[in-house]
Amino acid sequence: MNTLDAPIWIVLAQARPVLLWTDLLLWALLIGGVLVAGRLRRDPLQRRAWRRVLATPGAPAALVVLAAMGTLAMLDSVHFRRALPSAAGAPTVQATQTESLLDLLLARPLAMRESGYSHPLDAWTLTRESVVRHGVVTREPQRLAHGGAHLIDPAAERGRDLVVRGVSGGLTGLLLALAGITAVSRQRPDRLRGPAREAAIAVAVLATLAGSVVAWAGAWHVLGTDRIGQDVLVQALKSVRTALVIGLLASLATVPPALALGLLAGWYRGAVDAAVQGVTAVLAAIPNVLLIAAGVLLAQAAIDARPQAFASALERADAKLLLLCLILGLGGWAGLCRLVRAETLRLRSLDFIRAARGSGLSDARIVWRHLAPHVAHLVLIQAALDLSMLVLYEAVLTYVGVGVDPALQSFGSMINLARSELLREPVVYGSVGAAFVFMVVLVLALNVLADAIRLAFDPRAALGGGRP
Repeated sequence: MNTLDAPIWIVLAQARPVLLWTDLLLWALLIGGVLVAGRLRRDPLQRRAWRRVLATPGAPAALVVLAAMGTLAMLDSVHFRRALPSAAGAPTVQATQTESLLDLLLARPLAMRESGYSHPLDAWTLTRESVVRHGVVTREPQRLAHGGAHLIDPAAERGRDLVVRGVSGGLTGLLLALAGITAVSRQRPDRLRGPAREAAIAVAVLATLAGSVVAWAGAWHVLGTDRIGQDVLVQALKSVRTALVIGLLASLATVPPALALGLLAGWYRGAVDAAVQGVTAVLAAIPNVLLIAAGVLLAQAAIDARPQAFASALERADAKLLLLCLILGLGGWAGLCRLVRAETLRLRSLDFIRAARGSGLSDARIVWRHLAPHVAHLVLIQAALDLSMLVLYEAVLTYVGVGVDPALQSFGSMINLARSELLREPVVYGSVGAAFVFMVVLVLALNVLADAIRLAFDPRAALGGGRP
C-alpha cells in the first residue's frame, strides 16, 4: 500500500519517531501536571481552593478553550518521518520531511495547495491573469485548483454549499458534544448546574464551531491562502503549539531562580539581600527587548556554528525555540523575585517561623519546608499572569526578526508576513486576521483563568471582597 494514502494507524506503525526537545518537555509537563493534580486531589484545602477557581464566572469556559488548544499542541508534539514506498524485499526508506500527528489530521487542507492568495471561503484567486475573450485581452481572477473545485458554477452555488456544509457539520459536532457530556456526567446536559453547566455550554459551542470548520475545510480554504498558496487555517492551528511552548517553558524557567533568590534575600537580608536587589535592579534597568534580542542572537550564532548537531531544519528550529524560552525565562525573573522577597520578609516575623527557629531547625529546613509553601500561591498567580504576556512577547519578537525560526509556524511569523498583504489592492486579511483572533482567544482565556486563580489563592483578594 502507498503510505502517502494509507490510514493514519498504518502510517504511524511504519514511521520512525522523531524526538524534539520541546516535545519531550511538553509531554513531561503534561505527565507531571496529571501526577500533581492527583496528589492535590487528596488534600482537602487544595480541593477547596480549586473549587473556588471553578466557581469563578468564566473560568470553566476558559479551561475548555485552553484544553482544546492544549490538545492541538500535544497532537503537534508527536513527530515522525513516514516510510516511503519501496520495492518488495528492499529496505525501508524514511522520508526526509518531519511530520506530526496534527499534520496527518490536516492532510486534506495541507494537500490543497493553490497558486497564490485567496480570500476566506472563496473559489477564485486574488491575482488576475490575462484572458482573451472575443479578441479582447482582459485580466480576470482564476478558479482555485481546490477551493470550491467541486462546484460547476461557484457564483450561483457557493452560498448554498457553504450553508449546507456548515449546518450539517455544526449539528454533527453539537450532537457528538451532547453525547459526550451525557456519557461523562451521566445526566442530561440541561440538568447540569454551576461550573459544570458553563463548561458544558462551552464544549457545545466549541464542538459546533469545530464541526462547521471541519465540514468546510474538506472543500474550501476556511481562512483563505497566503502568497504561496498555503492554507491559513493550518498555519494558525500549528501556531498554537509554538505559543504554548513559549508560554509554558519560559514560565517554568522563571520560577526556580525567582523562588530561590527571593527566599534567600528575604530570609538572610543584609549582604545577600543587597546582592539580589542589585541584580534585579540591573535587570530592570535593561530594556527587555534588547536583552532578549542579544541573547537570541548569541544563541543563533552558537547554533549556526554547529550545523552537524542537527539532522534537519526542524530540529535546528526547535533548538532555537528552546533557547528562546530559556532566555525569556532567565531574563524575566526579577519581578517574581521581588514579590517572593517581600512576602518572605513578612512571614519571617510571624509566630510559626519563630517557633521553628526556637525548636532548633536549620535555616535550609525552615526556608524550604515552612516558607516556600506559604509563597507558592504568589508563584502560581504570577506564572499564570505571565503566560499571556509571553504569548504576546513571541509575536513581537518574531515580528522584529529575533523570535521563532521561520521553519516553525507562529503567530508572530504570520503577522510579519502579512505586512505586505495589508498594502495590496485588494487587501489580504486572512493571515493577520487569523493570528489576531487566535491570539485574542488564547490570551483572553489565560487572563480569565489567571484572575480566577488569583481570587482563589490570594488571601488578600478574598479579604478585599474579591471572593467569587
